[in-house]
Amino acid sequence: MNKVILTRHRGMPAQDGAGVKLTRIINQPSLRYQDPFLMLDEFRSDDPNDYIAGFPPHPHRGFVTLTYMLAGRMEHKDSVGNTGVVEAGGAQWMKAAKGIIHAEMPKQEDGLMWGFQLWINLPAKDKLSAAEWADHPAEKIPELAVNDATVRLIAGEYQGQLGPIQQPEQQFLMMDIKLGQEPVAIESFGQQTRLVYVYEGNAAINGDVLQRGELARLAATDTLQLQSDSAEGASVILLAGEPIGEPIAQYGPFVMNTQQEIEQAIRDYQAGRLQEA
Repeated sequence: MNKVILTRHRGMPAQDGAGVKLTRIINQPSLRYQDPFLMLDEFRSDDPNDYIAGFPPHPHRGFVTLTYMLAGRMEHKDSVGNTGVVEAGGAQWMKAAKGIIHAEMPKQEDGLMWGFQLWINLPAKDKLSAAEWADHPAEKIPELAVNDATVRLIAGEYQGQLGPIQQPEQQFLMMDIKLGQEPVAIESFGQQTRLVYVYEGNAAINGDVLQRGELARLAATDTLQLQSDSAEGASVILLAGEPIGEPIAQYGPFVMNTQQEIEQAIRDYQAGRLQEA
């Protein structure tokens, strides 16, 4: 193992929502929080029984969700009045902050449903700020050709381009990189947390090969040399962010700093005032 790869991890099967089958990559026994990233799930199935029940209305407080679709269609509706459908290549961003209740339901009855949901923590000063939501269709996500690879910039900045998802005072990076046989160099942007997840094929990271379904924690400062180790190519999600460095208290869909704040979130939800707090 080279010095760029610190540790390697595999996700574990899980279910969420009304029984949606998925792979939990971050926030499972072998890989807990990767500050500021709280959770990363991959859902991938062409069996409607695995996803058709979706994620009926449920609350959130204290963090941000980012849904990125590779295939299929998912509808979002929330208690603030936002609604939208995220389709292949598109992303939806929701800042739950002080509170929101939303539902995410499939807009298809068959076919492949494939995508990711990422949870990003908020610092204490922003946890009770106003909720926000944004829909970014595929055509709004910049694509850059680098050698024989394609880099889709979902969040952050790269080579003078800005991804559509930007969080003031908390810049993080999210890329979807489709790799070919030529190496692609991705320099460090200085964030202390840097992760790569292989979701298609096998990918070489500075000479070491990761297989589909593996996530690697990466050294913060090295330039990454990425290329496919599969004849058919490979695809990876690259994440980078600066740790918040604050205590994390989580109870299901609520992520705060203290147990007392969690208990308040539960009381607010039970009293019907979560999104009005």
